[in-house]
Amino acid sequence: MRATVTVMLKQGVLDPQGEAVRHALGALGFEGVQGVRQGKVIELDLADGTTEADVTAMCEKLLANTVIESYRVELGK
Repeated sequence: MRATVTVMLKQGVLDPQGEAVRHALGALGFEGVQGVRQGKVIELDLADGTTEADVTAMCEKLLANTVIESYRVELGK
């Protein structure tokens, strides 16, 4: 089984990497970009029987800093 975890900074948390990307896009002529939030995607190949609760525990303990980040878990086959 495969799980995809998307981790993003929570709204209201300063995102300097996103701001740098927004600025660079403007410098390249892409003036329509008003905001950028940068995050990370983690793909996990899991053993059969691993539950969504197990993946959630992984996120809470290691994969996301839940003070400043939110995460979304998607399970696939």
